[in-house]
Amino acid sequence: MSSPAPPDDCEGEGSGGRSLSYGEAEYWDARYVEEGGAPYDWYQRYDALRPFVLRFAPPASRLLMIGCGSALMSEDMVTDGYVEIVNIDISSVVIEMMRKKYFNIPQLQYLRMDVRDMSMFPDESFDCAIDKGTLDSLMCGVDAPLMRVPHLNQPGCKWKIVLYILPRPGFTGKIRRHVLDPVPLTERGRLPDGFVPEDPDSHYVYACEKMQGLTCSASPTVERQGEE
Repeated sequence: MSSPAPPDDCEGEGSGGRSLSYGEAEYWDARYVEEGGAPYDWYQRYDALRPFVLRFAPPASRLLMIGCGSALMSEDMVTDGYVEIVNIDISSVVIEMMRKKYFNIPQLQYLRMDVRDMSMFPDESFDCAIDKGTLDSLMCGVDAPLMRVPHLNQPGCKWKIVLYILPRPGFTGKIRRHVLDPVPLTERGRLPDGFVPEDPDSHYVYACEKMQGLTCSASPTVERQGEE
């Protein structure tokens, strides 16, 4: 069974009932303490994402899991043969929980880190980054910053980044393949008012690849709509 998306608003309740944004560590620390370390995967589990992950990041890849939380995805990927996954999260609470849980699995490393500042990683550190919900949380505000991941530049000037997020206004590009009937967008690139997918568990997989000689990609291409 897939997990729901994060709420549409940008705030949650921290300790003491204070209103906090989803970009604040205190919100997530309080949430993970309340949940007691129970595993939780946003959107979909690895088995639903497996065909996409294998296509863009073979098991020998050095992977960066952005906003890992308490998800089982990295564990499932190790079971599937992945050999090196660096997991980062803004919450020191969940990172400590995951370190204790997976202390005997050398393929998994857990670091407390804000994705907006990953300066401790040298460039050319990773082959691929996987994000499942973190970018949604950071970009729910109008003035939210974009995330820059220069650490993915492998020799040869190519890197891939797989984003598993809901469709967002302003994302251009074409749908190459789909498993749902095409839905015409408005002139502003938005879904029609009142549009509701037939399957509420359907989500979108964005696979972005930096081409040789480019420093950034202006607009990601939708590779495929995924559904469980």
